[in-house]
This record gives sequence, structure tokens and C-alpha cells, in this order.
Amino acid sequence: MSALAGKTALVTGATGGIGEAIATQLAAQGAKVALSGTREEKLKQVQGNIADSIILPANLGDSEAINALIKDTTEQLGGIDILVCNAGVTKDNLTMRMKDEEWEQVLRINLEAGFKLNRGVLRGMMKKKWGRIINITSVVGTMGNPGQANYCASKAGLQGMSKSIAMEVASRGITVNCIAPGFIKTPMTEALDEKQSERITSNIPAGRFGLPEDIAHAAAFLASDQASYLTGQTLHVNGGLLMV
Repeated sequence: MSALAGKTALVTGATGGIGEAIATQLAAQGAKVALSGTREEKLKQVQGNIADSIILPANLGDSEAINALIKDTTEQLGGIDILVCNAGVTKDNLTMRMKDEEWEQVLRINLEAGFKLNRGVLRGMMKKKWGRIINITSVVGTMGNPGQANYCASKAGLQGMSKSIAMEVASRGITVNCIAPGFIKTPMTEALDEKQSERITSNIPAGRFGLPEDIAHAAAFLASDQASYLTGQTLHVNGGLLMV
């Protein structure tokens, strides 16, 4: 029997390289998956590669849309056993030049929406006395990065939030963990020029960028029963770029 047979999962940011890989891996392990994102056509493409899945487009900057996403997923899949908060945005700028709206938009999507999604699934998980919440953060949430004060703050905030929630619900069979990817081969990193890629790679002991599947395998483990005694942790998947 597949490790996640009979389980249901909601994956946000499912149109990105990491989100799609996570959704694909959870489905391969037997879970029914709800795919969420803002690009409906791309969601349909992803769904075409995942047999047991539904698509639920949502703008996570809208609180009502978040509530509707949780409600619709619960109704269509019969509940949410696994939540993967993967959606995120960047609005990079040096702190001296960063506009209020650049700060606010990144915190709204990356952190505030993450909180509302985490909060929204807890009641159903507590009734079942089983649940897995996986919040996708970033290596820069721990190490910082110039020009990304907003993004780094949002990802560090997710890690602190996850620890607090993990403490609150551990006795109910619910785990709350983070995965902090390093540099992963996605359309975002493919935009780097050759010199930038070489400079970054030279600082990675593994000598390469990671693959979306590297994050997906970590997510599948955290979603499984084998990870039932692991909670409040941030799993760094970065090829040794940052060892903490």
C-alpha cells in the first residue's frame, strides 16, 4: 500500500517548479491532491500529469479566497490531511529604497496567507487526530540576503510561526514543519546568468543546484507516518550551502 493512501493534500503554489514536484510526489504516494495557484491554465497542465487531483485557483492575498479554498478543498476531497504552503512572491529592493507596498505584499502572501491557511486546516485535523502541515521557507530566512529584507522576514516568520503552532497541536497527532530549500533549478534560478550561477555553485559543497524533486522527497517524508515524531523543525535542503 502507498504511504499516503487514503490521505488528502492541499498544495499552494502548485504551478511553480517546487510546488508541482511536491504535488506529483504526494500523489505518487497515494494522496488525493488539490492544486492551487493563480494561473488556471498552468494548473490544468499540472493536473494533466497527476491522475487523482483537482484544481482550485485562488488569490492568497484575499482572505475570503483563502477561506473559500479551505472550504472547497474540504468539500471536494472530504477533508485536508496534509497542507503544503508553498506559494510565495518576491519584490526585491534594497531596504533604503523598498516601498511600503513591496514590503506589505510579500508579507501578505508569504506569511499572512500562510498563517491563515495553517489556522484554517487545524480544526479538521484536530478532529481526526492526524495532520501534517509543511511550510516551505527558504535558506535566506536563516542566513539573510541583501535586497530581500521583506522576503527573508517572511520566511523567517514562517519558521517561528511553525514552531509555535507545532507546540500547540503536537498532542493531537499533528506535526508542523518547514522545508528550507537552497538554490533549486526552477524558472526563477534559470534567469541567472552564467557568472551568477557559477558564483553560487562555488559556495555549495554539493557542487550543484538542487532539483525540485529533492524538495518533493523531503515533503513526502514529512507527510508520512515515519515522520510522526518530528515536529517544529526546519529541514534545510541546500546541498550544504548553509549547515545549521
